[in-house]
Amino acid sequence: MTRASLNKQPHEVASMFDDVAANYDLTNDVLSLGQDRVWRKEVARAVNARPAQKVLDLAAGTATSSLPFAATGAYVVPCDFSLGMLREGKKRHPHLPLTAGDATKLPFRDDVFDAVTISFGLRNVQDTDAALREMYRVTKPGGRVVICEFSHPTWAPFRTVYTEYLMRALPPVARAVSSNPDAYVYLAESIRAWPDQPALASRLQQAGWSKVAWRDLTGGVVALHRGTKPQ
Repeated sequence: MTRASLNKQPHEVASMFDDVAANYDLTNDVLSLGQDRVWRKEVARAVNARPAQKVLDLAAGTATSSLPFAATGAYVVPCDFSLGMLREGKKRHPHLPLTAGDATKLPFRDDVFDAVTISFGLRNVQDTDAALREMYRVTKPGGRVVICEFSHPTWAPFRTVYTEYLMRALPPVARAVSSNPDAYVYLAESIRAWPDQPALASRLQQAGWSKVAWRDLTGGVVALHRGTKPQ
C-alpha cells in the first residue's frame, strides 16, 4: 500500500488513490459524517451548469462529483490522474467521458470550457499555482472556476477540536472502512498544511482570475472559492 508524502510526488499521490478507489466514496461519506453530500450540492449550485455548456470536473475520481453536472444537460468531462479511480468510475458510469489528465498539464486546448471545477483535489496537486493557471487557460473568457476544498474553521475553539479529530479520530475510522488507511493519515496532514481562505483567494488572483470570492461551509471546515476569467 502507498502513502503519499507532503511533497506530493505525482506518482505517489496517484498510486495512493489507486489503492483506495474501490471504497473511496463510502469512506468519504463515513469520515465526513455525511457532510460531503451537502458540500457537493453546494458545488453544483455554484457551478450552475446549463444545457450544452462544457464543464471540466478535475480530480473527479470515480466521477460521482460529475453526475449533478451531467443531470443538467451539460457536457461534463471527468478528469483525474489516478487510473485506478478512473477504472472504477468507468465501471459505474460508462456513459461519461472519463479522461486521464494531470491538473498541471491539462490535455485540453485553450478556451474550451464554460466552467472548471475541482473538489477536494487541489491540495493534492504538487504545484497549486500551475494548476490554477491551467484551469484559467482551458476556460473560455467569461467562464468560471469553482474550487471546493478543506480549509480553516473560522471559530478558534472549533478549529482546535476539528484539528484533534483529523489527527486522532480519522485514522482509526479510516482503518475500519478503507482499503488503505495510511492514505487518510496523509490526507489529514495535507488538510492541516493547506492555506487558509484569503491565501487561496490571493493565489487565484495571481493566476489571472477576477471577481474572486469564497464562502465557508460547515463553519469553514470547507471553503467554496469562485472566480471568473475576464472577457
